[in-house]
Amino acid sequence: MIKPRFDDLIHAPTRLSIVALLAATEWAAFTFIRDSVGLSDSALSKQLTTLEEAGYVELKKAFVGNRPRTSAQLTSVGRAAFEQHVAALQEIVTRAGVSVLPE
Repeated sequence: MIKPRFDDLIHAPTRLSIVALLAATEWAAFTFIRDSVGLSDSALSKQLTTLEEAGYVELKKAFVGNRPRTSAQLTSVGRAAFEQHVAALQEIVTRAGVSVLPE
């Protein structure tokens, strides 16, 4: 069972969107994340750095031809933090008498 734990770092809307996207993938290309979340390159880079410094995301940098390519993956620590955060949100919503699951 997942222990609910609200995570202020993940809760910011942009980071929550990034982490949720990464939770559904193994590795995601920087451009895919950027386009999916709707951020500029610099804004995404800043958010990924914040998540990487927290140990939630692993970044892999490589070159394809002469072009740099960055990919991101949620770490096991990041995945656990995301699952605990979602559980905390579900707990809050449930206390309000609202279901987050379709009936």
